[in-house]
Amino acid sequence: MLTGGKLALPEGLVDDGWLSVSGARISGVGTGTPPPGTTVELDGALVVPGFIDTHCHGGGGGSFSSGDPKEILRAIHAHRGHGTTTLLASLVSEPIRALVNQQAALRELVEEGELAGIHLEGPFIAEARCGAHDPAVLLEPDAAAVDALLRAGHGAVRMVTLAPELTGGVRAVRQLAESGVIAAIGHTDGTEEQIRPAIDAGATVGTHLFNGMRPLHHREPGPIGALLDDERVTVELICDLVHVHPTVLRLAATHAGRGRTLLITDAMSATDAADGRYHLGRLEVDVRDGVATVAETGALAGSTLTMDVAFRNLVRGAGLTVPDAVRATSARPAELLGLAEETGALEAGLAADLVVLDQDLRPLRVLRRGEWV
Repeated sequence: MLTGGKLALPEGLVDDGWLSVSGARISGVGTGTPPPGTTVELDGALVVPGFIDTHCHGGGGGSFSSGDPKEILRAIHAHRGHGTTTLLASLVSEPIRALVNQQAALRELVEEGELAGIHLEGPFIAEARCGAHDPAVLLEPDAAAVDALLRAGHGAVRMVTLAPELTGGVRAVRQLAESGVIAAIGHTDGTEEQIRPAIDAGATVGTHLFNGMRPLHHREPGPIGALLDDERVTVELICDLVHVHPTVLRLAATHAGRGRTLLITDAMSATDAADGRYHLGRLEVDVRDGVATVAETGALAGSTLTMDVAFRNLVRGAGLTVPDAVRATSARPAELLGLAEETGALEAGLAADLVVLDQDLRPLRVLRRGEWV
């Protein structure tokens, strides 16, 4: 039983709250005098639902592309220590055969409940906006290649990022949507006229909005305008205050609103690790002062962000509210992944996934499935 804390409930923040846990589930939530039982006093700390990161490539020195279960678990646990209780493993562009092989180790961890699924970021992306992806391995999204990747995942692939202006792009979006996989638009040089048909075909996510895509222009809105403007699309934002300026974060999150704003890390293996030389997929990446760039080109190469910092940055840096940050880091991603009946809120019956934050919004303790991390 957790008592004496401020709880971030779906209806808003409440003071002097208590939360009881039975096994891996939240068994009750309330305010005032708690029911009898052993208690953990929170002394006014803020309790929020466990964070859900839908776009992450690694951490703690480990990469999800490695194929090594021990390295993958090291990455999972690095993010779990920062409050991420539900995580998708993202893979960067590789040849189809390599992506099929990389999925094998990830698929086992999905089956064991360590991961919530796999996100394939590429290889069906635009060379002009490929960022930290190797342009030599990029492909146009033909139906056979898409099917091969989905079959290799055995149901573990939850999201695929692609550029819909490529030949076969809109058809691939429809193929993904009909397969029950989230089609995300990203690393695209498409115009608004090329993006709109993909949304109509079933694309529902904008991958790290602003980054890896044609910029917004007042005479050609491009993907940013199309994705922000359409109520059917949830937009990812890398909230490290490096990829996107705080003012732009605030503008985008305010326009999209709580129903369509999603914070992600896009974290790479250097997250929660030292500066130095790393790899992201096939490319060498230099990390200096926590900022990751491709060694050869200087392009941003993911981030070293964790979800607790993203949460704090949205509130302290971009000026949004704590309830806004809770929606963007827990409730909305749970809804997007179809997990809202399992996690994403402090409600009786849901998984006991939560983060205890101090007055500076820094994590004190993390509870996952009823066990302290």
